[in-house]
Amino acid sequence: MPNHPPQNLTIATTGASGSVFLKHFLLAAGRDSRVQAINFIASDSGLRVIAEELGLKGRSNLVGQILGFPGGRTVRKIHVQSNADIGANVASGSYPADAMVVIPCSVGTLGRIANGDASHLIERAADVCLKEKRPLVLCVRETPLNKIHIRNMFRAADAGATIFPLIPAFYYRPGNLDDLAREFAYRVLAHLGLPQPGAFRWKG
Repeated sequence: MPNHPPQNLTIATTGASGSVFLKHFLLAAGRDSRVQAINFIASDSGLRVIAEELGLKGRSNLVGQILGFPGGRTVRKIHVQSNADIGANVASGSYPADAMVVIPCSVGTLGRIANGDASHLIERAADVCLKEKRPLVLCVRETPLNKIHIRNMFRAADAGATIFPLIPAFYYRPGNLDDLAREFAYRVLAHLGLPQPGAFRWKG
């Protein structure tokens, strides 16, 4: 966890199912006044999954389509980066990114991050977080896990990443899928030092 609430977040999404979790994470982070800037990166596979799961039509106004509204302050502070742009701001350790979250994180992306394959912006930005000792959260989604996946999770964690599997909670009795996804997003943000006022608190 950073020493102060992160003001500059990198949020990436890849080709694993679970775009509704990405949607609610972007919504919560975008509405949090402590977060000043968000750099958003989607892999080509991630864009395909988003389109299929959230019903996107093309890539224009990508963030507005994901979030379900055309504009506003939340959308304006989210800057879309191309995964092919290895020269983007977040590819450099000199850029003041405070933390990065990959949600959902495919096991392919996990493997590339764990093994230092930084040929695209998502993996390069993650590599920068690891080398600069900045928080990197990988919301891995896959089941069942084979030994390669488990080894790669260990490798990434050993290098400094947090493995935060995309596993929702049920003890607070969520009413629908949006409730599940929203609460999971709140848990990840709290882990980064950005607790959300609407989050469920277990009272025992």
